[in-house]
Amino acid sequence: MNEHDERGTTMTGVDPSRLDDQQLMRELETIHRTRHDTLLYGSNDALRAHNERMAQLEGEYLRRNPRRLVSAARTREGARERGSGESATPDTPAT
Repeated sequence: MNEHDERGTTMTGVDPSRLDDQQLMRELETIHRTRHDTLLYGSNDALRAHNERMAQLEGEYLRRNPRRLVSAARTREGARERGSGESATPDTPAT
């Protein structure tokens, strides 16, 4: 496979499986930081490419971290109890 994944004429970047953990986190931070502007101001093609790339990067992160910590406050039950002063800090392993 080439260093870049090509879909049609859109270059989507380095295959996420080839990134080390630090590179993957940097890519995720960047794509999340640019999400809002892409949604508001990007062309349909730019938004589609952004969606595809974000799905690739997030999918790779989840593949590598199937038992990541999940904050109880980020569950449906936790959202209902959010007003009770619970912390939003991750503290429950995912199952």
